[in-house]
Amino acid sequence: MRDLPRTRAQTHVPCIGRRILNHCATREVLLFKNNGHISLTGVRSCKSKPLKMIWCILVVGFLLPQSLADPGFFTSIGQMTDLIRTEKDLVTSLKDYIKAEEDKLEQIKKWAEKLDQLTSTATKDPEGFVGHPVNAFKLMKRLNTEWSELENLVLKDMSDGFISNLTIQRQYFPNDEDQVGAAKALLRLQDTYNLDTDTISKGDLPGVKHKSFLTVEDCFELAKWPTQKQILPYRTVDGTISVLDYLSYAVYQQGDLDKALLLTKKLLELDPEHQRANGNLKYFEYIMAKEKDANKSASDDQSDQKSHRRKKGFAADYLPERQKYEMLCRGEGIKMTPRRQKKLFCRYHDGNRNPKFILAPAKQEDEWDKPRIIRFHDIISDAEIEIVKDLAKPRLSRATVHDPETGKLTTAQYRVSKSAWLSGYENPVVSRINMRIQDLTGLDVSTAEELQVANYGVGGQYEPHFDFARKDEPDAFKELGTGNRIATWLFYMSDVSAGGATVFPEVGASVWPKKGTAVFWYNLFASGEGDYSTRHAACPVLVGNKWDWIHGLRKVTK
Repeated sequence: MRDLPRTRAQTHVPCIGRRILNHCATREVLLFKNNGHISLTGVRSCKSKPLKMIWCILVVGFLLPQSLADPGFFTSIGQMTDLIRTEKDLVTSLKDYIKAEEDKLEQIKKWAEKLDQLTSTATKDPEGFVGHPVNAFKLMKRLNTEWSELENLVLKDMSDGFISNLTIQRQYFPNDEDQVGAAKALLRLQDTYNLDTDTISKGDLPGVKHKSFLTVEDCFELAKWPTQKQILPYRTVDGTISVLDYLSYAVYQQGDLDKALLLTKKLLELDPEHQRANGNLKYFEYIMAKEKDANKSASDDQSDQKSHRRKKGFAADYLPERQKYEMLCRGEGIKMTPRRQKKLFCRYHDGNRNPKFILAPAKQEDEWDKPRIIRFHDIISDAEIEIVKDLAKPRLSRATVHDPETGKLTTAQYRVSKSAWLSGYENPVVSRINMRIQDLTGLDVSTAEELQVANYGVGGQYEPHFDFARKDEPDAFKELGTGNRIATWLFYMSDVSAGGATVFPEVGASVWPKKGTAVFWYNLFASGEGDYSTRHAACPVLVGNKWDWIHGLRKVTK
């Protein structure tokens, strides 16, 4: 599948929070029963980092109707920042409510103190007290009028303003999909960057500005949300059973069958009639028996696999693409040799004597040789970056990709972001940047796609993909009225503290974001054939903000 203009729908990347549950439930929490209830003690703070903005600007495309921002907060850090303001407003409203309740309580308290003193005096000599006509009048007045006023004050609901505000704001709150998506994002980051559970729960991530942590309850919820659709609800008075229920399933999904079996047996000691645990026990024992049989022929299977790979032409050091992708995201497995490195240079580029760049040529740096990837330094200003972001943010909607089988736009688990599309005629800055790309590359931007601004959410990513259409997709860009994508121009509009690289798994290349720069490569050979070595991916941003902007430069179809 490949990305196409006008993304509208929503997706989330599957990932299950099993390790954090395992870590926090078994190491951080001491569970003991107290009068039929569960207590959490000995809790050491489990910490995690607030994950920052992941923005991407992809310049691509033709005029299509503008789409407005849609739900799915976890896919867009830009829209998640609006939630911070919403919560701040709610806190202000809550404090106003608390102040109103305190003022009300203070009035009641003053009444109580005044009447306590008055009645203490009156009860010492009731006849003498009411024998005074003024005291008699005030007693009638208090009981007939003032106690009714006090009753009204006590019954007065001071929460109306707060509840009204909360009701209005609630329609803009995240939903279950957002919470599950954010939980999966944490685990995706953990898997991609090989973070152990202690690191992510404590939030010991590089370059963070705002320290945060996961509590035991956070850890439990983090693991429970992604798994609850696969586990039937089962609640007991004793919370230990609930924890063991989720934990046994979590470690099973993680691949630790022995521990899952042990936890299931512990659960059955507490509740021998637990229906699902009894079923799981039989299933786990069945799986273990099958594994023992499978292990007998494991060595034969391994030799068969090696033989199969040799027949298929795989190298001895062959790795699956997913593994290469994640290694490159971590800065591992880069295949640039010292000999090839010596052939990479920096230079000034005047766009083939373009008048605009003769006196102030662009700074050019070779990032990779095959495919040739060039970085342009100081090619977009901070002011231009802010204008583009401001134009895009109100239009963000869930990113989609083109499904070559159905020909329709659809959400994809490998692309988690929101996008907006901008045209050159909408703002002179967009038009000026378009012309800058044309002057430096010599490619006509009149057939290019619109400026696509993509904002990645927490743990957002775009897994390995091509920017061009393959031979089995002859009509991939038919609806755009253009030919295949000749080249890609990718702006980096922010620095990133950790993660966020653009990687090319086929050749072992990693290109790291640097604010104000852009990278450029050709997707097609001169013959028009696609260059499969340009298959690339956007790694999840671990800490920081990432804005990309891609310009898909195209051929004109006749």
